[in-house]
This record gives sequence, C-alpha cells and structure tokens, in this order.
Amino acid sequence: MNQELKRSVILEHYQHPKNRGLIEDEGYIKINMNNESCIDEIDLTLMVKDDKIHDITFDGEACAICISSTSIMIDTLIGKTIEEAKVIIKNYYNMINEQDYDSDVLEQAIVYDDIYRQPNRKKCALLSWWGVEKILKELEQYGKQ
Repeated sequence: MNQELKRSVILEHYQHPKNRGLIEDEGYIKINMNNESCIDEIDLTLMVKDDKIHDITFDGEACAICISSTSIMIDTLIGKTIEEAKVIIKNYYNMINEQDYDSDVLEQAIVYDDIYRQPNRKKCALLSWWGVEKILKELEQYGKQ
C-alpha cells in the first residue's frame, strides 16, 4: 500500500471513527487504557456472544494515530471469533515490532506497517489493541466466552 493511500485510510478513521460512543450495558466489558507519555486515554467496551466479538465501542481523548488505530481495530475485529481475533492481534503486534507477520489477516491495520520508524508512536498504535487483548484474556480466564 502506498504512503498516500495509508495516510488517506488513517485520516478517514481519525475524522470518522467507527463505533465512537460507549455502550455501558449488561454484557459489555469496559476497560480504560492510557498512555503515560502523551494524552491518549481510551475507554473501550466489548461484547462477546457465542465465542465471537459482537461489538466494540470506544470513547476518549487521543492523538490521530491512537483514534484511527482504534477505529481500524474495531472494523477489523467485530464479527471475528475469539481465536481469529487473537491471531489478528498477534500479527498486528509482530508487525509493529518488526517481526514476521501475516499481512493477509490484518486487513486495513496494515496501514501501520511502518510505524516502527516513529518509535514514540508505537504505543499510540497499540493502546486500544492492548485493551482488547486484556479483555479477551479476562474472558478466557473466567470462562465467559
């Protein structure tokens, strides 16, 4: 994907993020994530039904990278099984950390394939992904899938 298209995808998800606005309802699990080194603070809510990610919403104040990464993550993970989501998240982490990854599973998240060139922005691109991973681990631990 060329740089212009990447910028366009990131800007679109920043200006018009998916599922912005928290749903605090039974069945949703909420987590707050913040980046101590900048303004990024995101609240996420996630609902899993029948071993699939049914919904993810978010709200908060964050930079363009964090907001767009959150929106792209939501777009990518909704409708996926827990196992599919884990594979996507692992490949996303690998991509961000310059390790081997499967670009085919990342969908639009591939736009961050060169974020490693800006090490101070890696946390921005990872913050909401860490939040979803924590929720999925909690669900797995307590058998709530």
